Amino acid sequence: MTTGKEEIVTKAEFVDRVAQESGLGKSEAGKAVDAVLDTISEVLSRGGEVNFTGFGKFSVAERGARQGVNPQTGDRIEIAATRVPRFSAGSALKSAVKGY
Repeated sequence: MTTGKEEIVTKAEFVDRVAQESGLGKSEAGKAVDAVLDTISEVLSRGGEVNFTGFGKFSVAERGARQGVNPQTGDRIEIAATRVPRFSAGSALKSAVKGY
């Protein structure tokens, strides 16, 4: 379902918005955004969770090994088990998106 309001925001545009909303300079906002992203990545790399009440939770999920098919050859391949990042939206974020 599309609403005609799709918007893609780059990291630079995101930093500009953070600077504007927070009153920080662009440099400070960029450092703050980088610090948040680095902290989330670091916590997840150790298998932890980052929970922003109402916004959502970043966590790590285990994806088991499974059989796959090479689309070029049709041969069966074994896909190894891996850990993947996961995000679960919180109630406030769900409400904001639903009401948009």
